[in-house]
Amino acid sequence: MTQDAPYRLHSSLGYHLSIASRVQERRLDDQLKTLQLTRTTWCILLAVGNESLTQPSDIADFVGIDRTATSRALRGMEEDGLITRASGDGDRRTRCVMLTTKGEKTIQLATPMARSNARAIADQLAPEERAELLRLLGKLRTAEDISLNTL
Repeated sequence: MTQDAPYRLHSSLGYHLSIASRVQERRLDDQLKTLQLTRTTWCILLAVGNESLTQPSDIADFVGIDRTATSRALRGMEEDGLITRASGDGDRRTRCVMLTTKGEKTIQLATPMARSNARAIADQLAPEERAELLRLLGKLRTAEDISLNTL
C-alpha cells in the first residue's frame, strides 16, 4: 500500500479489533452494571479473589492498568464494601488488599456473567481459531509496553 492510497477504514485491522472489543465490552459492562461493577473493578476482584494477589502494584500489573487507576478503584471498592485494605507487616507504606464477604459473593454472582460473555464471542470460532486468535492477540499485546488507566 502506497502513502498516496486512501485509507480504507473497513480494511484496517485496528478498526476490526476495536469493533469486536467494543461489542464484547458493552455486553459485559451491561451485565456487570447490575452488580454495580465496572470491568476494572471486576478484574480487580478476580486478581484478589481468584489469583490471591494482595499488593496494589501486583494487582495493577495483573489487570494491566496503572497504579494510580488501581489505587482509585481500590478506594471505591473499599467504600463499597468489596475489599479491605490494611497496612503491611512492618511497613506502613505497603497495603494488603483482602476480599470481604460481599466481595466473595460478588465474584460468585458475576462469574456466570463473564463466562456467558466469553462464550458469546468464543462460540463464533472453531476451537483452533480461538487458540490462534488468543496467540495472535497475545503477540500484539506484549509488543506494546504500556499501562492503561482504565480497561
